[in-house]
Amino acid sequence: MRSLRLAHLTTVDMSLELLLGTELSVDVAAGHTVFGISAPGPYVEQVEARGVTHVPLPALTRSWGPRHDMAAARQLARVLRHLDLDVLHTHNPKTGVFGRAVGRMLNVPVVVNTCHGLWMKPEDHWWKKSAVVAIEALAAQWSHVELYQNDADRRALRHAVPTRRSRTVGNGVDLTRFTRDDAARARLRAELGVGPDEVLVGGVGRRVAEKGIHEFVHAARALSGRATFVWIGATDHDKPDVCADNSSGVRWLGLRSDMPAVYSALDVFTLPSHREGFSRSAMEAAACGCALVLSDIRGCREIGTHDEHVLLVPPRHPSALTAAVTRLLTDPALRERLAKSAQQRALDAFDQQAIARASLDTYADVIHGRRVATATGAIT
Repeated sequence: MRSLRLAHLTTVDMSLELLLGTELSVDVAAGHTVFGISAPGPYVEQVEARGVTHVPLPALTRSWGPRHDMAAARQLARVLRHLDLDVLHTHNPKTGVFGRAVGRMLNVPVVVNTCHGLWMKPEDHWWKKSAVVAIEALAAQWSHVELYQNDADRRALRHAVPTRRSRTVGNGVDLTRFTRDDAARARLRAELGVGPDEVLVGGVGRRVAEKGIHEFVHAARALSGRATFVWIGATDHDKPDVCADNSSGVRWLGLRSDMPAVYSALDVFTLPSHREGFSRSAMEAAACGCALVLSDIRGCREIGTHDEHVLLVPPRHPSALTAAVTRLLTDPALRERLAKSAQQRALDAFDQQAIARASLDTYADVIHGRRVATATGAIT
């Protein structure tokens, strides 16, 4: 395939670096001119260090708002007219919705969207679920191809997005970066004051209720004195369900750049999330050899099989989370078995290089007029 001018559009620069970093690097290594379009922020320097040109949209915010969103759409239109792209690849709910429409209206030759998880939860009212599916179905009419990280989301939109324009590609992480590091484990546990025989339980994600923060705090309080609980992630003040209360049995570590060391230091990783597309933090923790306790929801079930690779618990169920963590605290052999099987699962199934290559293959299919790969990966 010839060299392309391609751009990835996300809401914030953190998504470009932390969610798409490997994909950006693979695109650059393939000889393409790559742009990252997002609101500006602290990750711009890291994005550009990959050989990517960052293009800021200052009006973009994480929260929905007609005035800001219309301003961001106008800024995107100006940017796209200037960049003369071959490919626009959209991500995230909001930028996925208006980015697809703006890209097609400005005649970008290839517009591809990745659904990182439909923005609804199992317990949401039917009208909200219907609205989300309707909005995504409408937005999908503007793209050439829809890529899905889990097959449940693909099935939810099967009536609006024909098979010839959809593909389930899964998700992955940088397996060269996320690997077990015993020296880093010892160093970080010493920094935190956690002894070699103590159990360290941790979660990773934005400090919002949707990530299961309240359930995590409940487990930490119930198991006080039996383990140390830490949470790594920023307080997201743009979200209405932000959790900023520090009065709990949890040590809030904020954002950290040494995440492979963090995962290596943990004995148990928990993600009691209410909604996930395909949990990146869980894949990273698995690759680093953690025992995992995850919500039994789409986007977490794909990480592994219950009692073989992970322990799955019902979402919004603090007592079930507490019981699962207790099981791992009292059974070191189970902890070790799950950690090893999760790590092997990550090595077998979660290579982000493969996901990046699937995107490049998709661009080529559209450019050359071929039908995209099916859900099983075969070209039809």
